[in-house]
Amino acid sequence: MSALTEKIVIVGAGQAGGRAAEALRLAGHTGPLTLIGEENEPPYERPALSKGVLLGTEAESSTHVLPRAAYAERNITLRLGTWVEAIAPAAQRLLLSDGEWMAYDKLLLCTGSRVRPLHGVPDIAGVHYLRTLADCRRLKADLQPGAQMIIVGGGFIGLEIASTALKRGVTVSVVERQPFLLERVVPRAIAAAVQDLHRSRGVTLHLNTAAVEILGDRRVTGIRLADGRVLPAGIVLIGIGILPNTELAEAAGAASDDGVIVDEFGRTTLPNVYAAGDVTSHPNPILGRRLRLESWQNAQNQAITVARNMLGGNVPYAEVPWFWSDQLDTNIQMVGAASPDAEVHWRGDPASGRAMAFAWEDGRLRYAVAFNNGAELRFARKLIERGADVSPDLLCNPGRKLKDIAGAAIQAA
Repeated sequence: MSALTEKIVIVGAGQAGGRAAEALRLAGHTGPLTLIGEENEPPYERPALSKGVLLGTEAESSTHVLPRAAYAERNITLRLGTWVEAIAPAAQRLLLSDGEWMAYDKLLLCTGSRVRPLHGVPDIAGVHYLRTLADCRRLKADLQPGAQMIIVGGGFIGLEIASTALKRGVTVSVVERQPFLLERVVPRAIAAAVQDLHRSRGVTLHLNTAAVEILGDRRVTGIRLADGRVLPAGIVLIGIGILPNTELAEAAGAASDDGVIVDEFGRTTLPNVYAAGDVTSHPNPILGRRLRLESWQNAQNQAITVARNMLGGNVPYAEVPWFWSDQLDTNIQMVGAASPDAEVHWRGDPASGRAMAFAWEDGRLRYAVAFNNGAELRFARKLIERGADVSPDLLCNPGRKLKDIAGAAIQAA
């Protein structure tokens, strides 16, 4: 049987699953193609949930990967409101939540991730997580002018929601158990600039302390901190990270380590089973280590690459990680990866509203971030991709154009 006519099933109807299904048809696959998702929504992209959709400036339909009618037009079967109970890899079958057994020739796992829960949270009004469209609808209804909101967790999702809540006239405080915001994802010197941005716009930060109790009977009234203080609030948003949905693959015998382990082509350790998106731990040859990425770029581009490989392609997935975050009218874009204590040098002053920062580790440029300067970030991406040798003094010299610096360094490399 040709790979183009095989029966392919995709488990997980999020952005990765939707893009993979689209890519399979665009690459010439004509066989049966089924996309299974637990939500009753067609595949959608999540970034707008904390920004445009939550603010009310973007319609929910704007997040859809494809118009709903496009799936039928492409002969893609959508099984929404359905989940997979088990994979039988030897028989190449799936047990669905309604008791049906479904056969496959190749299987793609795009099971994504879920919110990390805060222990001991009561089931009362005003307490929210944000991961799905349904979550967004509930939170949006609570964000009324004059309300007091506490965000538990100083990561990207929490800070984006803080920005949106301020625009809706809500008073916002952020509680973060680490000494800095964004502790897990950016160097501390860059986190300090983000902290200054939020404080300058009226966000109250409570750092180096944890929320230990959510207070209230039928509706939340506040939280108690580890140091004993009580902060009043009518809305509490918990954003302390996500967990990869690896359980289905692990139960079937797939190797897993903070994500389903795949090779550079997206193959798991199970025969004819692939994986893409948030759920994967995949090798990155540019950075020289394994990564599990929670980003729009990875969900889309890895899914497209792996879909093509399922049809006989032989192209490794190898990209410099790229992220973006819109906070308080500031567009923050990042490429690469670096540890919290990486050596950071600035090009421009972040307090001016437009600047870039670069981070070095082991003498190599590993990471760059742009504040309202995304157009320049492509030059940093090229430097990281090529492993070019460039000094902080040169890269941060405002008298030299980044385009010229990058061009000379790449040519020398």
